[in-house]
Amino acid sequence: MAVAAAAMLVATGARLSAQTAPAAPTTGVLTLLTVKADIPRADIMKVMPGEVRDTVKLYLDGKISQWFARGDGRGVVFILNCATVAEAKAITDSLPLAKAGIATFEYVALTPLTPLRMLIAESPSAPKD
Repeated sequence: MAVAAAAMLVATGARLSAQTAPAAPTTGVLTLLTVKADIPRADIMKVMPGEVRDTVKLYLDGKISQWFARGDGRGVVFILNCATVAEAKAITDSLPLAKAGIATFEYVALTPLTPLRMLIAESPSAPKD
């Protein structure tokens, strides 16, 4: 029985991998803001009032979906409501920390979990309703 189940999984995986999955749309961009280590704290604090105002405005405008402090204390993490990394970069380039050259940014495009499609795909042998 276990051998038959394993064979079925292998066959299903081979069939699904042979199909070209549709491209998953970018639904957000994970953005890591890192404050440069060599910047004096006094310089950072001069910019922070404007940074806080601008990020709150982005949140209220629906551009920032979620934001978190980094556990290492070196910056923040944003999940931006953007369809491209370029759009996220345009947003972060407008922030005071970026303009002052105090922070760097990393971007990761986020997409739906496309392997979930395997769970909802109809089996060719499944009866139609």
